[in-house]
Amino acid sequence: MLNLEYLQQLLVIAIALSAITCALVQKTKSCFKTSKYLCLYSFFINMLIGVIFCYTFTNIALPTSLWIGFFSFIGADTIYKSLEGKLASHTDLINKTTITIPKENIINEEEDS
Repeated sequence: MLNLEYLQQLLVIAIALSAITCALVQKTKSCFKTSKYLCLYSFFINMLIGVIFCYTFTNIALPTSLWIGFFSFIGADTIYKSLEGKLASHTDLINKTTITIPKENIINEEEDS
């Protein structure tokens, strides 16, 4: 089963990493005369700093830190915002065993005359 809470934690780490790598790429992009290789450079920086960041500040293993670097590259902030409400609501639905429907929401109930 998908661990949505863990995914949310990884996205929060990727958002912090994204801020760092974006600033680093902006400061160092003047080294390139054309923007031809800038996207590849940004991907490499995100993956490298992602691994270093995770090994330094967390106890996350290499495959997961590569995912964090990838999330950071594609835009962790956008992913987090699009999933923000959904992560909590799906967790509640998955963990809930009984669903209670309020009486006023029942459509096909016959009314007593």
